[in-house]
Order: sequence, then C-alpha cells, then structure tokens
Amino acid sequence: MNSLIRSTAKCLRTGAAVYLPQQTDGRVWSASARFLCSAADVSKDLGEMVKKDKVVVFMKGTPAQPMCGFSNAVVQILRMHGVDDYAAYNVLEDSELREGVKAFSNWPTIPQVYFSGEFVGGCDILLQMHQNGDLVEELKKLGISSALLKAEESK
Repeated sequence: MNSLIRSTAKCLRTGAAVYLPQQTDGRVWSASARFLCSAADVSKDLGEMVKKDKVVVFMKGTPAQPMCGFSNAVVQILRMHGVDDYAAYNVLEDSELREGVKAFSNWPTIPQVYFSGEFVGGCDILLQMHQNGDLVEELKKLGISSALLKAEESK
C-alpha cells in the first residue's frame, strides 16, 4: 500500500495523475498507481533509471542476497567479470516496478540487464554472452575491462 501511495503522490506532484470521478451511487473508481500515472511517465522514469549507470540490473533480491537462482546467476556472472559497480533494483520491494520494467522492456521475466540504457536480456542471454565471449566485448564497449580477460592475459 505504501508503494501505491508513494507512486500516486509522485504522479500528483508531476501532474501525471488521471482524475477518477466519483460515481453517482457514491462509489469511487479505484485503480492501481500504474493506472493513475500516465504510461509515458512510467516509461520516462524507467528510461532514466536504465541510463543512470553503465550496468543496471532489475532483480529479485539484492546482489548481496539474491532471492532467486536466475538473479543469483546474473550476479555471479557479473562478479566473474569483475563488474561490481552497477545499479541493482530489487523488484520484490515494489510490484509496480516489477510489472513496469516487464512492460518497458517487453520481456516477461526477471532479472533484466541493461548496458548503457540498452536492454541486453535476462539470465539466459547474459549466460550465453558469457559462454561465447560476447560479454567481454560488450563490457569493453562500456569501458569495463573484464576480470576474466585480465586473468587470461596474466597466464
């Protein structure tokens, strides 16, 4: 409920709220904050979130305490490459964030990984990129030198 109140208050402050008129029988239409806020506002917020950091992960739990195996796998893959400085958003704390990011990316599952504002994919895609070496190249484009590459060079 607090999440709904925070989201609604934010929408009211930004002017993105939609007025829900009272019905003649005295009942008031109810809707989640997702419907109270314009879709453009939610997309704008998520668009800013994914661009704020080079690497962004929407996950279940936190990097220190992942709450599902797929989120844990993403954390471990990033850790293997020496990527410790990234933004992680726990979607279990906010159901609107969880549903909003799925709509934003048009990807139905969590975790979701973004590089410089671009959607990369979920755990399966990141694992595939790790296995075929593409992740090293993508990190290099971000100015991040993979720890696996450094370990290979020191042999």
